Amino acid sequence: MDTVTPGKLNHFLCPMICVRKVQNKVIVAISDALSNRRTGLEKHKVRILKQKMELLGINCNDSCIPGNYSNLLCPKCKGGRSIERSLSVHIVEDADFAMWRCYRTCCGWAGQAFADGRVTNEGMNIIFKVSSPRQITAEGIILEPIANCYFGDRMISEETLRRNSVMQMAGNQGIIAFTYRRNGNLIGCKYRTMEKIFWQDKGTEKWLYGLDDINEATEIVIVEGEIDKLSVEEAGFRNCVSVPGGAPQIVSAKDLPSWKKDKAYQYLWNCKEYLDKVSRIILATDGDVCGQALAEELARRLGKER
Repeated sequence: MDTVTPGKLNHFLCPMICVRKVQNKVIVAISDALSNRRTGLEKHKVRILKQKMELLGINCNDSCIPGNYSNLLCPKCKGGRSIERSLSVHIVEDADFAMWRCYRTCCGWAGQAFADGRVTNEGMNIIFKVSSPRQITAEGIILEPIANCYFGDRMISEETLRRNSVMQMAGNQGIIAFTYRRNGNLIGCKYRTMEKIFWQDKGTEKWLYGLDDINEATEIVIVEGEIDKLSVEEAGFRNCVSVPGGAPQIVSAKDLPSWKKDKAYQYLWNCKEYLDKVSRIILATDGDVCGQALAEELARRLGKER
């Protein structure tokens, strides 16, 4: 203990303060050590994930870090003739696994790689089962009226956009929202960026786009994309619907599955009551290999006699 001098103001260092300072330093040191350990472990896992993806031909760049979405060249389709960077790669925050999907309709290659000993899950057009459809609302997905600058170049009028309730994500003119409706009610939404990356609201059932336009029709046109449907309407034909997405690379050599197992074309079964009333169907899919394969698969299910 320090010496006390009579008649003078004496200063003493509180032992509790000393203890707290020591404790705080220890806590900070432990926290830093744990943080450094986590960072080192995360870097190790990222290296493993990148090595696994590179074995599949995915050339990861510096943007491939946990939490980021990177657009890379797909090793399967090579981005098509335009060499589009269509492969979306995402490493989750803790770097436990990475996932990817090619958003070109002619490809759709998708898969997952894990940082632990699990094998890489590589597949084409992975389909996620909807056990109970999720109900969505326009307020819940936060949409707003779309700016017409993108569609103006494609000769699609504001009237057509308004009639089909084409929107955009609130505060982002770069993300188009195609709202799917049945009897006027919102049942789903598909999003599209200017870079042709597509996704849909999770947990919603798949339906044909423009369903209400064929409610009383006996002749209909089926196209491959939402913009195709809008373009056909501009040409004067409202009795047109679009598939919700995804054209196969080839026509399946297998027999048609039962409706319960026909997951890739579940939207046709969901719309059966509409399609059963139609006597003539025009399939106006794209002229490429995938588009023609889609037309054949649709014809197999809808009946070639129509």
